[in-house]
Amino acid sequence: MTTQQFTGVLAAVVTPFTADGSEIDTEGIRRQVDHIVGNGVHGLVPGGSTGEFTSLTVAERKASNRAYIEAAAGRVPVVAGTGALSTAETIELTRDAKDAGADAVMIVPPFYDAPDFDALIAHYAAVTEAVDIPIMYYNIPAATGVELSAEQLGELGRRTGVTSYKDTGGDFPKFTEVRYGQAADIQALNGWDTLTFAAFALGAEAGVWGAASVVPGLCSELYEAVVVNKDLDRGRKLWEKINPICVFLESHNYAGAIKAGTALVGVDAGPTRSPILPLAEEFVDEFRGLLRSAGVEVVG
Repeated sequence: MTTQQFTGVLAAVVTPFTADGSEIDTEGIRRQVDHIVGNGVHGLVPGGSTGEFTSLTVAERKASNRAYIEAAAGRVPVVAGTGALSTAETIELTRDAKDAGADAVMIVPPFYDAPDFDALIAHYAAVTEAVDIPIMYYNIPAATGVELSAEQLGELGRRTGVTSYKDTGGDFPKFTEVRYGQAADIQALNGWDTLTFAAFALGAEAGVWGAASVVPGLCSELYEAVVVNKDLDRGRKLWEKINPICVFLESHNYAGAIKAGTALVGVDAGPTRSPILPLAEEFVDEFRGLLRSAGVEVVG
């Protein structure tokens, strides 16, 4: 098994749809990638919660991952979301992502009948045996019902092809435990927007960040200031601009809010898919004001 270690900001990206929501908009994917990568972001994570993966068919999930990989064209790594309710479907999606050229995959635990730890190990081990590609464990206990300790995360890394985990649990003390060696076999990437500054100040080398689809320039600036240059004063000034945007995103349906944001900055990704509703107009106006206050140019 090869090992992949990440650096920088990896954008959790949307799945653009045509105007009626019936099809994936591959041209819209190219626009998203050019906007994000062109503003200094270091990687892409399609097919996660921000990408509304639960509303896509298996064929659509493969097509979206492939379109993001093609649009990235090797400029930045792509971590394709391939988690599913069954091990067989997870392997199918993972194999397709590997064949398409993904650098790694992000796999959420099966999220209806939450597996115990032994079942979880067996699930990820089966994927590891079937496909030789680094795996990012998608930690989102509020959605999956699966809560692992730092020690269990380390064991997952030792016994399977999981080399990293995206923490969308919001438990910063546990994230700190993992970062400082309680799970030395797995790299910790923050995935909770409002903890991004804290994670970078802690020393995290990378993070998966939905806001990077809307304000990629500010996100990459923060990484450069805090992680690369160790300039916490500069980082704090940037965070004063970014944090209100992150608070807003976490206060609404996340995928719907991100899609509203991409439209506001001129890279419209089409509608959300039911049952996710579009962001109400009153909140779009609020979001527009937050972006302007952060110095971001908005349309309309």
